[in-house]
Amino acid sequence: MPKIAGVNHLRAVAALEKAGFRILRQGSHIIMTDGTRIVAILRHNPVKAVTMGGTVRDAGLSLDEFRKLL
Repeated sequence: MPKIAGVNHLRAVAALEKAGFRILRQGSHIIMTDGTRIVAILRHNPVKAVTMGGTVRDAGLSLDEFRKLL
């Protein structure tokens, strides 16, 4: 699984919004969609590297694309 160093969940949400995702709902996780894919971001600071890597992969982004969006 790809890894990206611990990221603040708010920065991750902002990066995914730049990639075309929008927030569907919020609770203990922030659920986002781009109309095709659905991803969940844990409200935790920082989000662990392996967890964030999986979220980035589920969003259909490469690690380099995600880092540029941060």
